[in-house]
Amino acid sequence: MKTVLLTLGRLPKALAIVRACRAAGCRVLVADPFRWHLCKPSRDVAQSFRVTAPNTSLSAYLADLLDIIDREAVDLVIPVSEEALHVAKLRTQLPPGVMLWAAPLVQLAELHHKRDFIALAACKGLPVPETYTADEAGARALARRSDYVEKPVHSCSGIGLRFARAGDALVSDSAEGLVQTHLEGELISSLSVVSRGRELATVFYRGRVFAGTVAICFERVDDADSAQRWVSDFLADSDYSGFLAFDFIVDGDGVARAIECNPRATSGVHFFDSASLGEALLNPESTSSIRLTAGTRFQWAYSTLTETYAAIFKPREFIRRFREMRSARDVIWAAHDPLPFLLMTPMSWEILWPAMTTGVSLGEATQRDIAWFGESS
Repeated sequence: MKTVLLTLGRLPKALAIVRACRAAGCRVLVADPFRWHLCKPSRDVAQSFRVTAPNTSLSAYLADLLDIIDREAVDLVIPVSEEALHVAKLRTQLPPGVMLWAAPLVQLAELHHKRDFIALAACKGLPVPETYTADEAGARALARRSDYVEKPVHSCSGIGLRFARAGDALVSDSAEGLVQTHLEGELISSLSVVSRGRELATVFYRGRVFAGTVAICFERVDDADSAQRWVSDFLADSDYSGFLAFDFIVDGDGVARAIECNPRATSGVHFFDSASLGEALLNPESTSSIRLTAGTRFQWAYSTLTETYAAIFKPREFIRRFREMRSARDVIWAAHDPLPFLLMTPMSWEILWPAMTTGVSLGEATQRDIAWFGESS
């Protein structure tokens, strides 16, 4: 029995990966800076560990993880979310034989940096929106002639996102700000599982209900041909390994343009068959593909319910969200493992409390202690 360590347990995608690894016959451990988290009560988790938050002390965080890896004889380390860029620094410190399911930091950092990613995709000849850092002259010219989007070059969960009209003044003039033309079209997202540049599986999905900019109810898209060609062309001649996600805007002519990259797992993980995903994570070199689930619509049921009630004074939108909620399967509930669903509210208290008392968004509350802001590699 192999031992797998996940480096985050607070998010639904972490629980999906826990269950996938357990389905593949692994002993699963979870490390998280939070004392309480979604995966903690899962029967598929052998043990949970509280570790120092990387944004409190990176050295202590890495030392905590290494101690768990050594003491528990871990075979595979799987980062889950934004902490992946911190965990990547463990690569040269891991004991012999321990595998890290993540690309090297220099590769992750290029993809995570929203301007560098666009430049890389453009060099490959792939369609992308016009994009500048806020200190470039092109950013000011773009803001004068076109509707645009402004956001930090390092951000997640829609933190710092601003939509502006042509002629509106830029908020930032720093190299840490990004200015990108606002594209018209449909937003779809992808998640790929990749081993040394080999695409084991890619799924495309669209949000149906959102909490801010985060999709909490989503459905699979099976006719994303332009986006699929984009992903395959991007991975051509690549040696990337790990989870790799993109957000696309697909215009009226069916052309997909990637607006940003997330080199980590996303909600797309819920569309992968659990046992098939677990086998691929354990044995990527011998895996030819990963099966998709039979279900095509999933949700974070508690969050979707909250957003549905938030629209109660907008009858048409309330009815639409209610119908979406009724037609989607919850990603937390499992008959063999009911406690994460039943205890989700108390287990999420370290996210809910700051969101309720300090005014930060739920997205920021989940990420601020683990987010990566471009520290040197």
